[in-house]
Amino acid sequence: MARIPPVEYESASHEVRKAYDEQIAAHGRVTNMKRTLGHSPLALRALMEWYALEGEVALFLGWRRARLFSHAISSLTDCLICSTFFRRLLIDAGENPDALELDEQDRIIVDYGRQLARDSNQVSDGLFRSLESFLLPHQIVTLTTFGALMIATNVLNNALKVDLDPYLAPYRKEG
Repeated sequence: MARIPPVEYESASHEVRKAYDEQIAAHGRVTNMKRTLGHSPLALRALMEWYALEGEVALFLGWRRARLFSHAISSLTDCLICSTFFRRLLIDAGENPDALELDEQDRIIVDYGRQLARDSNQVSDGLFRSLESFLLPHQIVTLTTFGALMIATNVLNNALKVDLDPYLAPYRKEG
């Protein structure tokens, strides 16, 4: 049960309604997380920058690797909403998120995401050198910032116990 009730469109401020309208136009819905963020327009704007970073990361990693990275982070932080969201994207793309087929670069990206979520102070020199073998410095900065916003999103959902959106329920990992 959510600790903070989501802000409904009808009771939202003009600024938040505008943000909700933008979300509907871009993504077809306003999720429980975004409606929870509706309590703080600044927080909503901050976390919605995730989409711009995702697009930037997809330019150099591709959409699949960007999603593998986000799924790795969200799974490690045990974020029900985000891990289920990325499970949905992977399943709808024909993949099994419980038995992913990863090449070497995929593994490096997944390992980096997991390590950021586990303890960013412990990113090993070896893992970092592996990233540097195929990413430029500005790409590593963008990827790391994207990961940080993914972690922030996970923290928000977990700490506030934001309810899973009904459209994600069929994709929820069992157990």
